[in-house]
Amino acid sequence: MIKRMIKHILFYILLVVLWQIVFHFGTSVFGWWKPYAFPNPLGVWQSLQTMVRQNLLFTAVYFSMRRAFLGFLLAIVVGVAAGLALARFKTLSELTKPIILGVQSLPSVCWVPFAILWFGLTENSIYFVVIMGSAFCVTISVEAAIRNVNPLHIKAAKTMGAKGGTLYFRVIAPSCLPALITGLKQGWSFAWRALMSAEVMSATIGLGQTLMMGRDLADINRVMLIILIIIIIGVLIEKLVFSIAEERALSRVGR
Repeated sequence: MIKRMIKHILFYILLVVLWQIVFHFGTSVFGWWKPYAFPNPLGVWQSLQTMVRQNLLFTAVYFSMRRAFLGFLLAIVVGVAAGLALARFKTLSELTKPIILGVQSLPSVCWVPFAILWFGLTENSIYFVVIMGSAFCVTISVEAAIRNVNPLHIKAAKTMGAKGGTLYFRVIAPSCLPALITGLKQGWSFAWRALMSAEVMSATIGLGQTLMMGRDLADINRVMLIILIIIIIGVLIEKLVFSIAEERALSRVGR
């Protein structure tokens, strides 16, 4: 475990060193680009210090995380309800699933004009984009997870008298839990990307708005810093929440 951690740390240090070398040779030696047009590790570190000192970074992270979790929770409620309906009614699934698949493939930024026209530049518009960006993914995941439950398990449970809510909560839910968590993990990635799309178009504080502020100030190092923070948060949530939950769910079903 320690060796693996050290290996990862050394790898990322090497990447940073190579990044700084490329910046140095590209700007000072060969003149391929201007220093203000290409980010560098030292500049990103200075931007981090400045934003922390001004309390801009933690504020932006707080607002973005709050919107992400609340929007994703609402998307789960909508997606699970719709997924259960599709799994329960075959005709409904046949009629609406192609539409849902098509809408799911739509980039989240396409919902931004609707959000602004319907809700204005408010928090509700951001939540709307997050929900629309991830709810359909959750719907498809729930429907697929339920349909992929071993039919023999359902028949055996029905033979033993299980039905209705008991069948769902005691048999179907535990069987489809690993696949459901995998679908929720994908839904989270959709929600996180949708949030960034909404915040970029919004005037409210957040990581997306801070990213655009860096663009407006022509501060390429601030832009790179925010991009790295967005990536790091997305990876941490996936590793510390969904991957752990997925492993526990798999161990419960004996995989």
